[in-house]
Amino acid sequence: MKLSKGWIILIVVIGLILLLIGWATGINNSLVTKEEGVNTAWANVENVYQRRLDLIPNLVNTVKGVAKFEQQTLTAVIEARAKATSVQINPKNLDEGSLQKFQEAQNGVSSALGRLMVVVEKYPELKATQNFSELQAQLEGTENRITVERMKFNESAKDYNTYLRQFPNSMFASMLGFQKKAYFQAQAGAEKAPEVQF
Repeated sequence: MKLSKGWIILIVVIGLILLLIGWATGINNSLVTKEEGVNTAWANVENVYQRRLDLIPNLVNTVKGVAKFEQQTLTAVIEARAKATSVQINPKNLDEGSLQKFQEAQNGVSSALGRLMVVVEKYPELKATQNFSELQAQLEGTENRITVERMKFNESAKDYNTYLRQFPNSMFASMLGFQKKAYFQAQAGAEKAPEVQF
């Protein structure tokens, strides 16, 4: 049986349409996989930040007993924790603005904890307690975990953003509603070396 020219054209067109659909499906599936990688990395970032926030009440209670007249510093730590707890981000909306708000709230916690540790230096009896030493070690470990998880998040976001922006993925990504993800950035002023005076 010989196929007419019209049937051959129809089969070729259907074949091309099926190839195009398969290709678009592959791009979509890759974007979904990479976006889920970003979401997982974000969840890990939130997890370690939450760990730090969970340690703060114990730290404040430990310091309260010894540094009774340093109430202003303790209040600043508590307020920074409350502010950081109130900033929630949906992983689907990881844009520059929302990530910057989150980062500012977390920087407030870091700053308040830094001031608290300076105050603690005035109280050798506090530094000598086992409870405080353990909390301080846990906080230091958590800060290291935060750095690692932020780095992993940025790597995951870079992988996703690169794939998203490559041609022809970019055409399908915009049609399917995939958006570029924001990165964690260094705190303002971090590029300047701290000034040490003796």
